[in-house]
Amino acid sequence: MKEFIMKPRQMKIIIAGGTGFLGENLEKYFTEKGNQVYILTRNPQRENEIRWDAQTLGEWKNILENADVLINLTGKSVDCRYTEKNKREIYASRMESTGILQQAVDKSINKPKVWLNASSATIYTHSEKHLNTEENGIIGDDFSMNICKSWENEFFRLKDENLRKVALRTSIVLGNKGGAFPKLKLITQLLLGGKQGRGDQKVSWIHIDDFCRAVEYIIYNKNISGVINITAPNPLSNNDFMLKLRNAMKVPLGLNAKVWQLEIASVFLQTETELLLKSRNVYPEKLMKNGFLFSFSDIECTFLNLLKN
Repeated sequence: MKEFIMKPRQMKIIIAGGTGFLGENLEKYFTEKGNQVYILTRNPQRENEIRWDAQTLGEWKNILENADVLINLTGKSVDCRYTEKNKREIYASRMESTGILQQAVDKSINKPKVWLNASSATIYTHSEKHLNTEENGIIGDDFSMNICKSWENEFFRLKDENLRKVALRTSIVLGNKGGAFPKLKLITQLLLGGKQGRGDQKVSWIHIDDFCRAVEYIIYNKNISGVINITAPNPLSNNDFMLKLRNAMKVPLGLNAKVWQLEIASVFLQTETELLLKSRNVYPEKLMKNGFLFSFSDIECTFLNLLKN
């Protein structure tokens, strides 16, 4: 196991698209450690927020000068119906923001040292048996997977030996102030927290605290570059995931939802059943081999921690 030594030096960190669930948690995490964090957003409200449209160069590019870290989380949410319009916006928001950040980096005199770009564990094909690592992961061919492939290709298209690039293939991030967990708690309280579909599909997940710690670990660990799975090391079936959540919440009953029921519900909720039914069976091999220690490696402790807080 490689030793990891945290450097205490203050960093200048830029988070593009940093006003969502992940961005807000990263900003809080790094600010509390004494770092300077700036947010690129369409609607700046605070002193450390800078206006950009994620499409064109502007004065915002100056904030990249002398930055230590650039983190790009920009992209239209996939929690929507996959209409042709939404598909175009999902694709364009990822490609355009990554492309314009590359232009801004190229024009910088003192470039960031490391650039972390969002990606998704959904890049791997539906798999209930095969455990997908960065090395042996099976990548398929559908809308979601092709979005991730195009996004990563755009990100890695240009190389600079002085700029380390890392694509974060992130799974479901569990936290109390956004993402999937508040919705999962609600349906469980309503006695609807049974399995979805057959319940055999794997759920890869990570506690929000470990997500932030993993990002920090990657920033300081120069051995890590390329693609990396940001997931806890113990994926489990949807059936077990929901059962353990019910147990943690002390809810005795959870009605199952059949596929046809989810299809109907998804229309009313303006989402897609893929978000619940796709099996994401992912393992964080690079993090483990580089000595990262998870604070929350099993789902029971994760649920208890989140419900306590």
